[in-house]
Amino acid sequence: MTLQWAAVATFLYTEIGLILIFCLPFIPPQRWQKIFSFSVWGKIATFWNKAFLTIIVLLIVLFLDAVREVRKYSSTHAIESSSASRPAAYEHTQMKLFRSQRNLYITGFSLFFWLVLRRLVTLITQLAKELSNKGVLKVQAENTNQAAKKFMEENERLKRLLKNHGKEEEHILEAENKKLAEDKEKLETELKKASDALSKAQNDMTVMKMQSERLSKEYDRLLKEHSELQDRAGKGNKKGL
Repeated sequence: MTLQWAAVATFLYTEIGLILIFCLPFIPPQRWQKIFSFSVWGKIATFWNKAFLTIIVLLIVLFLDAVREVRKYSSTHAIESSSASRPAAYEHTQMKLFRSQRNLYITGFSLFFWLVLRRLVTLITQLAKELSNKGVLKVQAENTNQAAKKFMEENERLKRLLKNHGKEEEHILEAENKKLAEDKEKLETELKKASDALSKAQNDMTVMKMQSERLSKEYDRLLKEHSELQDRAGKGNKKGL
């Protein structure tokens, strides 16, 4: 096996080993996500796409070369199988055909597993993110359920308080209405008394007014009589002189 095919075979074995390791059931995707988040991978990520495409191109070139070799030695095998005079050349052609087929399988599976490996890493990363999001959503859902239960309990407590408070307010309103009715009766009684007192005061004022008018008339009459008496007395004094 030449150096290039030995390198391709080593690359194939490495791919198989990595795929087997990634498929181990006891390593969760979150662990791989932590490994992929190392700073080393961050530095390699800038060259990852270029390296990936370069390896694909090399594997495709080697695969096409292996296909060419297989077709070449397959056609030679068909020619020499019809001739039995050259057994050594036939065995050499068979050996070349076997190596070409081996190289074809190596490069084909290397290319296939390289694509599978890329896809597997992508799926593991996505699965880890989804599991992380699921955990966050689960915690949020539990917190939401707890908050909802708390709000429901608080709502029930407020309903009970409002119900009790409503009964208390009803008793208070009844007491206040009763007190207002009593106050109304008292005010009506006092208003009646005040009205009676006002009527009496008006009557007294009318009587006093009438008496005042009478006294005024009597005073005027007495004043007039007094004036007349003074006039008479003055005339009598003049006659005596």
